[in-house]
Amino acid sequence: MIELKNIYKKVNGRTILNNVNITINKGELVTLIGPSGCGKTTTLKMINRLITQTSGEILIDGNKIEKENTIKLRRNIGYVIQQTGLFPHLTVEENIGMIMNIEKIDKDKISRKVEELLNLVGLDPESYRYKYPTELSGGQQQRIGIARALAMDPEVILMDEPFSALDPITRNQLQDEIFSIHQNLKKTIVFVTHDMDEALKLADRICIMKDGEVIQYDTPDKILRKPKDDFVKTFVGENMIWNQPDLIKVKDIMIKTVVKSSPERTSIQALEIMKSNHVDRLIITSKDNKLLGVVTLKELKVSINENKKLKDIMSNNLITINESDSIIKVLEIVENKKIGFMPVLDNEANLVGLITKSSLLSVLSNQFINKEVDLYE
Repeated sequence: MIELKNIYKKVNGRTILNNVNITINKGELVTLIGPSGCGKTTTLKMINRLITQTSGEILIDGNKIEKENTIKLRRNIGYVIQQTGLFPHLTVEENIGMIMNIEKIDKDKISRKVEELLNLVGLDPESYRYKYPTELSGGQQQRIGIARALAMDPEVILMDEPFSALDPITRNQLQDEIFSIHQNLKKTIVFVTHDMDEALKLADRICIMKDGEVIQYDTPDKILRKPKDDFVKTFVGENMIWNQPDLIKVKDIMIKTVVKSSPERTSIQALEIMKSNHVDRLIITSKDNKLLGVVTLKELKVSINENKKLKDIMSNNLITINESDSIIKVLEIVENKKIGFMPVLDNEANLVGLITKSSLLSVLSNQFINKEVDLYE
């Protein structure tokens, strides 16, 4: 765990950081993001004491970092920067194994570790271990930088805009690599970026900064759904959530007012309820709001002369969806099951809403219309 408590940084009377308080849990990937000069890189560099705070304290696993040996602290924290920082006169293997050599680790062990790390970052050891940085592309150099940061098996890795100078394809590939490494190794990663798409793609939590202050520190979905203020809303972009469809939940798009009926109602009563509410089906629920079935207008018309109770004619072979499922799952069910009607349940199996094909199309079309409006404004 990394804790930044009441951190201030002042330089020549100018406040760079103003009472920053952040807790990063063990194994989390946290992104620091904000406009240029907001203090995100300064915050990052304080964690390994490349910059010292004016006041406040920083703790790693409960230990104040100013009481730690600085060299030892830095060797136990992986650090990846935009320019990679590789030594041009050293081979790939020598670059990755540099700190291990300084620590006098057995050479065979270093060789095995280099091979393991090159495989981890997607580079063939036999093809790359003896090359020099000048023989590598920018993306390959950055992969070596990541491998070197992992060489001493640190619990914490700091990454300062590591992919910002790369082309979009390479950048996407390395983002996927980092996500995979994080999932497999469960390292604590603090990642500075200026790109909200990158933050959303990688982060467990996002820290949005402005003028040296933390404006909002939250999970990606909460930042997208509930931006703290207009600055966050503008910085994120009002339609950004549509670029992350997995974060759009059923509860965000469902019809919340559902026309329901008791199973004891008759066909004639049900028909009147449908007519007055302008619907072509009724959801049948128990007294405690549990889903029992559905009756359509077509089914009612067939049984109207017998005036049966709804419990005798309702269909209970329904496909339902949970309110926390994503819009992606909704679209998959609509496509695969060829249905246009799904009751929405909460975790206690209570009926909380309804998804219909027409409501889904309405939500999607409104989004496209809004994008068209944005284009012409």
